[in-house]
Amino acid sequence: MVAGLALRSLQRHRTRTLLAIAGVAVSAAMLLDMVMLASGMRQSFRALLLEQGFQLRLAPKGTLPFDTDATIPGAAAAVARLRAHPDVLLVSPVLGGQLFVPAACGARIDCEHAVSAVALGVDPGAQGDYELLAGRDVDPPPRSAPAAPGAPLHVVFSDGLLAATGARVGDTVDVAAGYDPQLRTYAGRRRAVVSGRARFRYLAAGQRAAALALPALQSMRGAAGSDRVSLLMLRVREGADVEALRRWAERVEPRATAISTETAMRQVDERLRYFRQLAFILGSVSLVVGFLLVTTLVTVSVNERVGEIAVMRAIGVARTRVVQQIVLEGIAIMLAGTALGLLLGLATARWLNGILADFPGLPAAIDFFLFQPGAAWTALGLLAGAGVLAGVYPAWRGASRPIAATQRQEAVG
Repeated sequence: MVAGLALRSLQRHRTRTLLAIAGVAVSAAMLLDMVMLASGMRQSFRALLLEQGFQLRLAPKGTLPFDTDATIPGAAAAVARLRAHPDVLLVSPVLGGQLFVPAACGARIDCEHAVSAVALGVDPGAQGDYELLAGRDVDPPPRSAPAAPGAPLHVVFSDGLLAATGARVGDTVDVAAGYDPQLRTYAGRRRAVVSGRARFRYLAAGQRAAALALPALQSMRGAAGSDRVSLLMLRVREGADVEALRRWAERVEPRATAISTETAMRQVDERLRYFRQLAFILGSVSLVVGFLLVTTLVTVSVNERVGEIAVMRAIGVARTRVVQQIVLEGIAIMLAGTALGLLLGLATARWLNGILADFPGLPAAIDFFLFQPGAAWTALGLLAGAGVLAGVYPAWRGASRPIAATQRQEAVG
């Protein structure tokens, strides 16, 4: 009976009810988006780091991975020392650089027109930088290391590089590891077969990238790449003390900085602190707006129905029943608005995430807005609870007014 009376009361003022639901939906959507923003980028970055199970990364001392052109010398010996530790399951060496795909210029290819791309020299048996989508992987080191200088390489291109060069899987192209703008010549030039197409996990969507066997890129770079790598990624045995292993790795490789996933996450937390503060402020504002909106609506509704409430009280309806009816109206508005806000928030988050995903240099796997059921339902539950509390005081105040005085005032009015 109480629920039916509350529903009919809302139906009598449909326009106001719909506007109130829309207002609550906007507040709920904003609150949900802020909760998703506060933790989304952090969680997606952590998932990206652990996607292939590498818990430790060694970069040249004083730099972040690929932050500069610095490299770690003595790569082969370093890999052997790291692999010797019983808690290290896999070591993945990576050399970064540039790859040029010169355009055809008649009989010459030493022309200024070329497509440049990020180049990664990897061990295909241990790499975690890309996912092969079509074709075959690059040659493993035993095959590529002893290859003659004129023998074609096997390289893997990203979709961005395939589109920029017009090449397809199976085509043979000319590639180079460097360019001299004064002599207008390419260094470390080789013939290569595009053996596969891949998605590079740590690069931006559409970014031009290529992967080839580590020894091949080292030889193409000459002295700059001889037995050098830009990064060493370590997969650790389950249950091992990662922090102890990190300290050991820095002692064994004093020319490198060891970064664990937890260390990286602390650095990310520091850089994302302003995002979280902004999300907290805007989320709090949306919660307050929802509270004030329902409070205002219930107060207006009670003030319009003081005569009706007085009549109900006069014929014996208990004060608690009257309060229940009014509070149920607020609950109905909050639940309808919260459900609509959930859909609106998810749609808005997807749209905003698509815009922010185009930020230069941001890995395609990073999401600014990540839906986490526990946090989302907690936030929306707080909003719904705030709406219920917002209706209690005006409802009790309206139901507690003197019956006779209220009826006389209504009659005179």
